[in-house]
Amino acid sequence: MSSRSMRGWLVLALLAVITTVGAFSTSGAQQQEELTRKVKTKVAPSYPEIARRMNLSGTVKLEVVVAPNGSVKSTKIIGGHPLLASSAIDAVKKWRFEPASDETTGIVEFKFDGAGQ
Repeated sequence: MSSRSMRGWLVLALLAVITTVGAFSTSGAQQQEELTRKVKTKVAPSYPEIARRMNLSGTVKLEVVVAPNGSVKSTKIIGGHPLLASSAIDAVKKWRFEPASDETTGIVEFKFDGAGQ
């Protein structure tokens, strides 16, 4: 890869960090529990190519609201690197849970290692 191409990737990575850093919640006031509702279908997140090239690793924590029908209604980033978080969000939105009478809210964690998840 040429140095010009590598600089382009780095610029894209920095832009992703700058534009998504505002989406992170730093408030520790609300302590959420792990999501206890049973998952029927899980989709693993893909390891972003730019993250692989940068050898990024870490844990992404998402607050997930599951609708009564078992679909993921909404997600909120609680922590983790922005380049990894978008992949985790894309994956968890495809998850399906067992139906329940009410919405369920909890935390889901995804661990990414430098080798590519």
